[in-house]
Parts: sequence; C-alpha cells; structure tokens
Amino acid sequence: MRAVIRGTGMHVPANVVDNHRLSRVMETSDDWILRRTGISTRHFADLDEATSDVALPAAERAVEDAGLQKEDIDYIVFATMTPDFYFPGSAPVFQHKFGLQGIGALDIRLQCSGFVYGMQLADAMIRSGQCRNILLIGAEVHGGFMPWKSWDVLLGQSDREVPEEERSWNTRFRDRTVLFGDGAGAFVVSAADGEERGLEAVSVHADGAHTEKMWVPSGGSARRPYFDPEQFEKGETIPIVVGREVFKVAVTVMPQAVEEILTANGYTLDDLDLLIMHQANLRINEAVQKTLGLPDEKVYNNIQKYGNTTAATLPMAFHEARTERSLTPGQLVCFVALGSGLSWGAALYRY
Repeated sequence: MRAVIRGTGMHVPANVVDNHRLSRVMETSDDWILRRTGISTRHFADLDEATSDVALPAAERAVEDAGLQKEDIDYIVFATMTPDFYFPGSAPVFQHKFGLQGIGALDIRLQCSGFVYGMQLADAMIRSGQCRNILLIGAEVHGGFMPWKSWDVLLGQSDREVPEEERSWNTRFRDRTVLFGDGAGAFVVSAADGEERGLEAVSVHADGAHTEKMWVPSGGSARRPYFDPEQFEKGETIPIVVGREVFKVAVTVMPQAVEEILTANGYTLDDLDLLIMHQANLRINEAVQKTLGLPDEKVYNNIQKYGNTTAATLPMAFHEARTERSLTPGQLVCFVALGSGLSWGAALYRY
C-alpha cells in the first residue's frame, strides 16, 4: 500500500498587489524587487480573512478533484506559520468551518518546510492503516505579521498620497515585506494498493543552531512579556530573515537533500522528471537548479506570481504544474523545502 495524492487544490485571495503598488507605500521599485527576489506580484487577503478562511476553497477543490465527499476525510493536517490565533491551532478552527466534526485535526508549525513534514506524517499514517483519506493543507495569511500602515492603499481601497512618515515606517521592513504573499494549497492523500504510484520516500532534517537566521523573537516563552511596544518598534514581532546567511544555507542543503533522497532510493538526477522547490526566492531556486544541472523543463516555479506563501508553496506549485506541464503517469517528482529552525526535507513521488 502507498499514499497517493488523489486530489489537489489551491486558492489565492482576490487582492493582487504588484511591485508598483508596493512602491506607492514605501521606498522601493519594481526593478529593486525583481532583481533580488524574482517576484512581480503577490496576493493579500482582506483584513477580515484568516488563514483558515483562505484554506477553505483550496480544500474544497482538492476534495472535489479527488472525487470524494467531505465525509470521506478522516484526518486533517494543517501546516502554517500564520495561525488564526496564538492558540488554538488553525486545524480545529478550519475543521469546524469545513463542516467536519470529530476527526483528528493537527497543526504543523515548521513554517516553510511544514508541508514536506506533513507529507511524511500523512505517508506514515496511510501506510500504518490508521487513515484512508488525509486532507493535507498548507495555508498562510502573512498580513498579521506585516507592519504595514497603508493597508487601504495596498488593497486598492484608496488612492491617497501616503505621507512621508508612513512611507518611512513601511520602508524599514522592506527586505522582508516584499517577499510574502497569502494563499493556500491542499492535497487529499489517500491509501492505494500497488506500488506503481505514490509517495516513495520522505526525508526530513533540522538544525537548531541556525534558529536566529529566520525567526520571530517575540511572542513566546523566551521573552517576557510576550509582546511589548519596544519589541514592536524594533521589528521583533515580525519575521527576521538574515538573507545572506539563509541564501548560503539554502543553496547548499536543498540540492544535497534532493541528491540524497534520490541516491537512497536507487535513482539519479537523470531519473527525475520534475523538481518542485519551496518558493522563497527565485534567485535561490535558480542557484539550486544550476547546482543540480537540471534543465528548465524539469523545474517549476511560480513565485513570480505569488511571492513566498511559506507552507503553501509546495502544494500550490504542484497543483499548477499538474496542469501546465501535463504530468503523465509514472513520472518521478521531487519536492524540497527549507524553513526556519532551520528545518528542511525532501519527498519523492511517483505520479
């Protein structure tokens, strides 16, 4: 028995924010963002939309794509770094909104690598016989972390001129705020007989020595109080990313993870048909692709349209690749991601 991706779905909020819109609220430009990140646009949720809300359409589409009913789902795994609340996690909140009561609902908090960890969990639960159909979700609404003072302009609700003081505040955090977008992706992972298709392997890793390379210092038990005005002013309540250091780690461990999982399962890079990487920065993905020596037709990126949607990038990219690349049965797909912790992992899937 193997765990197969029976259905996929994705959803992004209606608000499309391009780089030119960002330049209206802070000191930046389309060229500045493109050169550093490869991102042209991203989607932002409305201010009354939570992560669980953005996940709902993605989940509905995945269940429909799988040819199932909601009631066929027997477990929910929800990967996110932007839960609706400090607690409870978003999984039970989503479960209630989705109309499923009583089944297990688990959050995974490993940020950008959360979805690949979720794939490992889903695979184990399917193979052990505990579940038949798992709804695996990656969803994010980063707005709660982003210290914008110009939401009305960003969401297209106002054409006002942004005052200099407001622009200055927004500009302080532009190295981070230009990266993120909102969205959700979902897989229905189901049990299937035979060895012709399905998850072949998942390998995950972590190294806490790199904690402070990507983190939010405030909001946990290591800081007392959890939040105070001084922390907010210092930018310690939003993601801090040491970009150069993260880049160096990412372009080293991500290709290693791909080659290691291929070798461990008797494959070479020549056997790989498609690589789906975490969509954090197009420049990182270009470097990983170059290291691995893969042609463009074996790599799929969509960060240009959506920005970094953290735990949602892998399912969103795979969902679009299924259609745009016309995947055929028997093709070998590798997923790879690196996130805070630092944590990383790779998965091999026979389509």
